[in-house]
Amino acid sequence: MNTEKIAARRLSLEEVTKLGVKDRIFVSADTAELKLPDCYVPAFLTKSGEAFEGGSVTARTVFQEEVSCLPDDENEAGIYLADENGSVTIEVLQSAGVVLDLALFVPGGDKGSLTALYAAARQAFGADVVQIWRQGLKEVPDVKVDIFEEQIPRGRKGGDNPKRDRRAIDTYPTRADFIEFSAGWKPVVEIHKPVVDDTPTI
Repeated sequence: MNTEKIAARRLSLEEVTKLGVKDRIFVSADTAELKLPDCYVPAFLTKSGEAFEGGSVTARTVFQEEVSCLPDDENEAGIYLADENGSVTIEVLQSAGVVLDLALFVPGGDKGSLTALYAAARQAFGADVVQIWRQGLKEVPDVKVDIFEEQIPRGRKGGDNPKRDRRAIDTYPTRADFIEFSAGWKPVVEIHKPVVDDTPTI
């Protein structure tokens, strides 16, 4: 996992209300997908701080996750701003790159046309790549995960532990977006833990 330590200071609610949507802040990486309580990620407010009307402040991380937090709540991670004279040092999760998400129209779609498309893409999107209908970029956090398929429990609660099958290992969380899960099963994403063989050897 690639992280960078930076000097920062925690913002009060009053300071947050003075921020705009283009001001780069740092929020906790302890989200539904990542579960990294000791790390922070770059983010931006979803609306100007002056529009704050009470309740929680919402920010969108560079990994396109929305995070809600209460800046003045001592029990929460809070919102930080990079500051060389800051009183604390935070660990910031770096990006591993971006996933290019394209929807392309390929006339015919046979093997020959697809081969031509891939060749063109390898040459920096050269000739024969046509009709780009939708395009989006999504940054991928530099953290590896295990993706499991877990059976959705039925009947009474407190029964047997749900069954689990491994779908992918040692991969990035965005991979889950492209896996089709079976009916009656749900995805489970956990931080990757290398398998350690405890078998005694002679």
